[in-house]
This record gives sequence, structure tokens and C-alpha cells, in this order.
Amino acid sequence: MPPRILVFYGSYRSDRMGIRLAQFVVEGLRGRGDDVELIDAKAVGLPMLDRMYKEHPKGQAPAVLEELAGKIRGADGFVFVTGEYNWGMQPGLKNLTDHFLEEWFWRPAAIVSYSAGRLSGARAATAWHGTLSEMGMVVISSTIGVGPIAQTLSDDGKPTGEAGKALERAFPRFADDLAWWVEAAKAQRAKKAPPY
Repeated sequence: MPPRILVFYGSYRSDRMGIRLAQFVVEGLRGRGDDVELIDAKAVGLPMLDRMYKEHPKGQAPAVLEELAGKIRGADGFVFVTGEYNWGMQPGLKNLTDHFLEEWFWRPAAIVSYSAGRLSGARAATAWHGTLSEMGMVVISSTIGVGPIAQTLSDDGKPTGEAGKALERAFPRFADDLAWWVEAAKAQRAKKAPPY
């Protein structure tokens, strides 16, 4: 059975360039044989966090939270595709992530960042690393940074130019790293129940 990977994307802007990178990641992982689903925070449309999923009485959470909680619990690993807003993370993706906690535990997460400029969303990636670790995920050391995104990926998520070639060269190692941690975490969960 192939690993189940959720790719999270969080821009709410009307002209979303990062969706190109999310599509590239989804297609790249599918091309390796993974079972991949894109979770688009804008499409999911969660309200600003008032009550976490776990704070609802059992069986009484809104349907969208219940469905997403099930997908997160059923995943073997996660990829967070994040843009950088004013040196920080996108609020839409952060809001979606914060609705859950225990559902994330004991699985690896990878960070893919982007920006319109040359820094490739590096500051957002740094912020996400600590956040995802605090939420019980093992953040893999391999990351991907894309910038300027408009010069790296076409409208349909295909690599273009020299920057696109560099992205294609970087992706296999990134995906191998994620796959290794997915296999390791899955094997350990099967062997021994998590400590909490």
C-alpha cells in the first residue's frame, strides 16, 4: 500500500502563484507512486480558530472539521507549501493547522516555501519548522525553496528556465528524505504505541 501524503497549501489571495508549487509537489509525489491529496485551506474554508476540533464534544464537530481530522489521522506524512507574508507564515494555512493537535502527532512533515522574490520564503519556512515541531510532527531536514516563483513554474505548475531545472534536481532528494521518515515513523507506530 503506497504512503498516504497530504499536501497543505494556504494562500487566500485571488492571484495565487503558490498553487503552481503545490501542484508540482503533488504531481512529483504521485509520480513516485504515493497516494497524495492536496488540501487547499481556501477551499476548505475553516473559520478563524475559536474552538479546536478536540474541544467539540465527540461526534459534534462541524462536518468539515470531522472530515479533515480523519484525513490527517489517516495520513503517513505531510507537506506544507507556504508563502512568506511580511517575514512570516500565511495566516490561512496557520489557521487550518491550529484547528488540530493530536491528529498531527508521530508523523513527518516537510516544508516547501516560495516567494515572489529571491529569498524563496525562507523566513516562513523557518517559522513553520518550530510550529510543526511543537505540534508533534518530525520536520525533515530537506526543504525546498522557490523564488522568484513566477520565473520557476508556469501557470500549470511545470518547471521553466534555469530555476525550474534547479527545482527538478532538488525534488528527488527532498522526496527521498520524506519517504524515509514516512517509512520509519510508520514502522515504529506499528511496532510500539506512541508514548502519549
